[in-house]
This record gives sequence, C-alpha cells and structure tokens, in this order.
Amino acid sequence: MRNKITFIILLVGCQFIFGQNEVPKVSLSFTNVPFTEVLQDIEGQTDLSFFYLEDWVSDLRVSGIFDDVSVTTVLDDLLKQTVINYHIMDDGRIFLLRNSQIYTSLPDDFFGKENEEIPAGQRNTDEYLEPAGPVFVQTDQNTVRTMETVRIGRADGNSDRSSFTLQGRAINQTNGQPIPDLAILVEGGNAGTSTDTNGYYSLKLSAGEHIIQTRGLGIQDSRTRIILYGDGSHDFQLNESVESLDEVVVEGNRNRNVEAVTTGVTVIDVEGIKNIPQVLGERDILKAAVALPGITTAGEGASGFNVRGGRTDQNLILLDNGVVYNPAHFFGIFSTINPFTTGSAEIYKGNIPAEFGGRLSSVFDIKSKDANTEKFSGEASIGPVTGNLVLETPIIKDKSALMVGGRATYSDWILGALDDERLSNSSASFYDIMAKYNHTINTNNQIKATAYYSYDDFSITSDSIYDYSNRLFSLGWDHKFSEKTKGNLILSNSEYQFGIEFDGQANDDFDLGYKNNETELKYKIKYLYNNKHTLDFGLSSKYYIVDPGRKDPMGPDSDVASLSIPREQGLESALFISDEYEVNDKLLINLGLRYSFYAALGEAEQRIYQDNAPKNEETLEETRQFDKNEVIETYGGPELRLSARYFIQPDFSVKASLNNAFQYIHTLSNNTTVSPTDTWKLSDINIKPQEAYQATLGFYKNFDGSIYELSLEGYYKKQKNLLDYKVGAQLLLNETIEAEVIQGDGKAYGVEFLIKKNEGRLNGWLGYTYSRSFVKLDSEFNEERINNGEFFPSNYDKPHDISLVANYKFTRRFSASANFVYQTGRPVTFPIGSFALGNSEYVFYSDRNKFRIPDYYRLDISFQMEGNHKIKKFAHSFWSFSIYNVLGRNNPYSVFFVTEEGDIKAYQSSIFSIPVPTITYNFKF
Repeated sequence: MRNKITFIILLVGCQFIFGQNEVPKVSLSFTNVPFTEVLQDIEGQTDLSFFYLEDWVSDLRVSGIFDDVSVTTVLDDLLKQTVINYHIMDDGRIFLLRNSQIYTSLPDDFFGKENEEIPAGQRNTDEYLEPAGPVFVQTDQNTVRTMETVRIGRADGNSDRSSFTLQGRAINQTNGQPIPDLAILVEGGNAGTSTDTNGYYSLKLSAGEHIIQTRGLGIQDSRTRIILYGDGSHDFQLNESVESLDEVVVEGNRNRNVEAVTTGVTVIDVEGIKNIPQVLGERDILKAAVALPGITTAGEGASGFNVRGGRTDQNLILLDNGVVYNPAHFFGIFSTINPFTTGSAEIYKGNIPAEFGGRLSSVFDIKSKDANTEKFSGEASIGPVTGNLVLETPIIKDKSALMVGGRATYSDWILGALDDERLSNSSASFYDIMAKYNHTINTNNQIKATAYYSYDDFSITSDSIYDYSNRLFSLGWDHKFSEKTKGNLILSNSEYQFGIEFDGQANDDFDLGYKNNETELKYKIKYLYNNKHTLDFGLSSKYYIVDPGRKDPMGPDSDVASLSIPREQGLESALFISDEYEVNDKLLINLGLRYSFYAALGEAEQRIYQDNAPKNEETLEETRQFDKNEVIETYGGPELRLSARYFIQPDFSVKASLNNAFQYIHTLSNNTTVSPTDTWKLSDINIKPQEAYQATLGFYKNFDGSIYELSLEGYYKKQKNLLDYKVGAQLLLNETIEAEVIQGDGKAYGVEFLIKKNEGRLNGWLGYTYSRSFVKLDSEFNEERINNGEFFPSNYDKPHDISLVANYKFTRRFSASANFVYQTGRPVTFPIGSFALGNSEYVFYSDRNKFRIPDYYRLDISFQMEGNHKIKKFAHSFWSFSIYNVLGRNNPYSVFFVTEEGDIKAYQSSIFSIPVPTITYNFKF
C-alpha cells in the first residue's frame, strides 16, 4: 500500500479526477487516535485505498465525530491544520501529498506576459505572481547535497494570493537562547528582514523555491533551501561562530535606522558596552544610553534621566514588563540593571508604541535574556567595588531553564580611605538579585517568569541611615494561535520603598517609611492581516497603591509623635491598536491609537478649595469623604501615535511622527536631581494629570554598505500640568500636599545629530545635541507664580551636549577605547543680596534658575585584553583597564551657599574630581 510518492506524478496523465464519481460516505467517531487508524477505518467502510509515506503522518493524532458524511469532508477537517493535501483518482485510490498538490492544468498566464522574458531579479515581484499557481522546483543536485531543504506551508489550488508569510524564530543551538538582530536575507533578491529581541522574524515571499541566508554577530552563517507552498513557519537552529571576528558587525541591524518606521529609537548594544569606559569598571547599560543623543542627566552621580527636555519622572523604565521606579545604585553612580542578565534594551524617545502608556517622555524597554536550556553556563566579574555572578542551568533539557544572577558591593573601604575625617563613620552598600525561568511547553506556547530585588543603604556624615529598594515580579505567556496571530498575556507587580532611621543626641529618634506598589495586567495580540497590514492591539489595566509615608518613634525614650499619611489608590486602564501599513515600496506608515482612562479611588478624603483662589487653609471650603473603591475623580482621553517613513533612496529615508500622552502619577521633589526620598503622587481632585504633545522630523542616511550611519532628528514638545513646588515647600509627610505644589506648562525643542562607524579597526560614534527645556508657572496669585509667570530654564536645561565614543582594535585580543563628554552647565538659583533683620542676616535669591554652574567635560580611556580564543577551555576571560576622568576635571555636581561669620560663601560639590583607575576581570563559561 505504501509506495514512493513520486509514483503520483506518473498517474497524472492517465487518470481522471475522482470527482466525476460520487465520493463514498462514512460514519466515524474517535478521540486522540493516530491518523493512520482513521484511514484504515475509512478503507474498511469503503472501496477506497490510501497511498502515503508513513513518516509524513506518523506523529499526527486526531479527534472527531462524523455521521454519514463524505470522505472528502472528513479529510478536509482532519488535515486543515497540517501541511498534508490529498488527491482522489477515479479508480478509488487516494494519494496523500505533503505541502504540494496535483494539478491537471496550468493557469493561462502561468508563463508570464506573452513574448516577454522575465528578468531573473524580478521573478519575485507582484507583477509575475498572480495567480500563485502550482509550484515547480528545478532541482540542482549540488545544491541539494550542500544545504538543508525545507518545505513550508500547504498548497491551496483555490487561493489567488500572490505572496505568503514565512515566520519563525532563530535559536542559538549551543545555549537555547533566541538570537536577536540576526539578518535573514533572500539570495538573489532584495527581500530580507532581521529578528527581533526575542529572535522572531516574519518575511513575505512568493510561492516557490528560495535560498535563505542568515548572518549575525558570533553566529555561523547559514544557507537553507526553502520551498514555499503557503503560509508557514521555520525555526533556524544556529551554531555559534568558532572564528574570531576582526571587527564588530551586527548585520541584522545594519539598516534598521533607515528602514524602521518609528522615530527616536535608541538600541543599546548590550555586548558592545563593555568597550565603553565606565566609572569604577562597572559595565552599565543605562549609563551607556547617556552617551547617545537626546538622553542626559542633571549631573554626574545623578539618578534618573532627562529625555528630550522631559523630567525624570516622565520615563517608564521596564525590566521584563515590570516597572523599576528608582534605577540607581550608590548615589546614581551605578544603575540597578545587571548587564550580565540583560538580553536587549530599546529606548523610545520619539514615537512611543501604542502598547506603552503612563509616561510622557520615553520608555526604556529592557528584556533579560533567556536561560540556557542546553547546558550549565555562567558569567562573572570582579572589580574594585563590585562583584557580579550569573548562573544558568537547564531544568528540562531543550525546554526549560533557570537563570540566577546577583551583584553586591564592598565599597565601604573607599569612604574609609578618603582623607576626610567627616567620612570616617560613613557607609554605603547595595546589592541586587534576579531570577528568570523560561519554559517552552510546545511550538505554540511559552512561559517566562522573572523576579527581581535591589537594595541600597547608606549613611554619610550623619545620624541617619537611609535605605531604599525595588522589587518586581512578572509572568508572561506567549501563545501562537496560527501562523498569522500571536498573543501575549503579561502579569506584573512592582514595589518601591524607602526608609530613614534617625538616631540623634536628643529624644527625637524616629523611623520613617514610604512605599508605592503597582500591579498591571496586559493582553496584546499581533496579527498579520496581509502583506500590507500588520496589526498590534490589546488592553491593559494598572492598579496603583501609594502609601505617602509614616513616621514612628524609635525607641521607648523618643518624644516623636506617630504620623501616617492616608493611602492613595488609582486605576489606569487603556485600549490600544496600531497598524503598520506598507503603502508601497517607499512609504511605510504606523498609525496607532491608545485610549487611556484613569480613576482616583477611595477610601480617602479630599479637600475642596474655593474657585479662583490659591489653595491654602483660608480658602478651604470642605473636606469630602470617599468610601473604599469609590471613584473620586476621573481623567482620560485619546493618545495618537503616528509615524511615517519614506525612502528617498534605498539607503536614505525621511521620517516624521506626531504623538501625545497622559501621565497620571507624579514625583514630589524639591531637589535638583532625583533623590531616594522623592515620593510619588497620584492625580486626584486637586492635581491634574500631566500631558505632552511631541512632533519629530528626521533624516537617516547610510554609506558604504551601512558601514557609516548618519542621522539628523529634530523635535518640538509641549507639556501641560507639570508638577512643581512653591518656595519653601514641605513635601515629605505633608497631609495637605496640594497646597504646597503648583502646576504649569513646559516646552522643549532640539536637534540631535549622530554619525556612527560600525566596522573596521576604528569604530564608534559622535553625537551632538542642541536642546532647550523651559517651564512656565503662572497664576493670578503671587504665591503660585514663579519668575513673574514667564518661561524659565528647567533644572536640566543644558543646550549643548557632545559625546564621542571610539574603539580601536589592535588585534583580535587587544583593543583600546576612549569616551569624551561635554555638556553646558545646568541652571541654578544664586543669592544676589542680603539684608539684616533684628540680629540675624538673611539672603534673597535671584529668579529661579537664572544662573548656571560651570560647563561639564570629561575624558575616559580604557584598554581591553581578551583571553585566547581556544574553544575547549573552562572559561573565556576578559580584562579591562580603565581610567575615569583622565584629566582630573573637578566638575561641579551642585553649588550651594552658607553663611560663615557674617559672610555668604559659595561652595561646589563634586563626585569625582581626580582620575579614577580601575581593573576589572570578567570570565564566561
């Protein structure tokens, strides 16, 4: 019964279609049985005979109930989710075919336009693809012998589609991890794509034979012969490259800056940042981001980021979809993200995808890498102040694995070694730990779970011990419904808290604590509608709990009275959809819409003030009580996410975007930069949500086969309801906080320039940003008006920002790097006079942010030495020798004023005012 399938071709010319006769009917009932048993049952009830190859259907199990239906109905139902077709001959023989069909005739226009030769390079264009027709493959025996041949999809004689979708995933066969930014190219044509951060790809191709090439950094090149009959998937299992690379090349990402539709996207090369000199030798993803245009900080050692003139609280920092509220360790010198556990990092500072919301300026979308499902592996580093260790182990080989990583500091010796008696009793330390579990259930289902915790504590020349922590958990389920549709369900929870323990000389010892918590549930779907439209849509809901603070006496002798600020709660929900529409070969549009809705919830009390009057005790009209989960106030509205890309030339494009956003949570701070004791405030009756509108226009050009990248991008941003503070405001543990703050407008604009060299012994980039950021706090009441109600520079307004990063590779093992930074000094408020009142002298200050501290510049250098490139050894090592601030520039972090012996004196504080040498040893096994 089982014959070679090639026998089918010989029958085509001498048989008629069985459809001329009536197809027999059968009655069947079965549950999870081998498909071959069903075929035997059909043969037992009819005169039909089946011919097929056992290997094609050996793993196929089926279920069904059929009552007096035709055999074709049974076969159509059982085979619809497979790549098996069938052909019925008039003598009762049924041949099963994999992927292909038997055709009795060819379409009239199968050979193309009459008397016109089709150029080889154009055979995959739409002009010659309608209808799809039968697939003929011209076999080259040399090709068959030298590369794998894979048949994809199922031929459909009734389909009039001209192209089909090939999608799948690229996996590192050595460790089971996805391969991001892998170039997937079609040989002999212009088609191609690259894998995303999770290793997935999608490619539109014509039916027929294609040679697919893959290229990537550290991955062996491959060629695969794909015969495409219809939509289908293929996963590339690739090996790591065993050869040393002369230069850093990321083929899959080479043209992304020109081709992608989204403006203002920064992709951090997680592996490449090891060549950027960093303070104290700690490889740092977020610090590397600051070396790129449009992202800056208020000063050296400052935590938080200012993106395109935005405030530090306007950035959504995500680690595996969980929010990190304070991204800084050790006074902002290190970030809380462990580079050894990180797989990818993308920063959206222009057009933010519709799935993200709740922040105005940017999204830092950081993903950890998947654990190694093949073998036990790890990575570690030892530096002067930190140690880092990450271990990965399979749980079920090729299916699931666990990664555990941790960092800790042993930095107290630095404070003790400083020539300053005031620091002799100081201490500062931190640690962070992370665990990730990834499990592939089957080809259609995968789950990932991440747990993270970081902790800092410090005491600097005071009687107070400060501590703060971040905690998050996330659980994700990826499900593939079909070749066109993928879903992702995400549950995450994040918590940030800080505390102060004060142990003074008097009976005023206290313990202070603050905490905020959020839980989010998100469901999103990616749907490939056709070769022109790709849809992303879903919904999300986030529940906030903010405990604004409590203060308790510490010890039995403390005279401090207990104080607790009532809890705040809020619910932020959103619906979102976006369509990436390929209008033609040159124009690509991404149109997204997000509708967000926020409700402030009880149990709470809200103070109601007189209209058209400043908020204070004299204008307070009433205090309203709200029950548990009762809606206090609602806000919301549509958020547009529109971007477009147009090819001027294949390597030269222009992009534009327009978007707006709402933010319902704010920081309360009267510090110049982010502080561990900054608190968060939810919008309510008295405090409105922040809003922003941003327009962007950019030009992107690649040269010499994408060896050089050039980009020029400009933006303009308007903001509303920015939260600021009144002069002398008390923000911590204040029950009437709405009377201490004011809301105003902001505007920011700038131009970002980047030139980057990707290959060669010398590579790196030069970035320049000209930007301005202004705030306007105006009111008809003097106590709520700053600088006469006019626009003034924000605390982080630094017009000129230059970054130069250069790497030079002497040999495969030895390289050197340099990093130079220049920034305009940030604005400050200076005292401009003094006066005597009674027996005391007082000062009065200039308009807010009227002056600037000195400009900032710094040069860092490093030298890297890699271990030998033998494959069979326990670990691959890497030494880094660096000097931070080679010039010994005493860059001011802040300027402050004190009165000494009747005179007002100015002082400046610096973080690193001398060169800081570092030696770090890294090894990977």
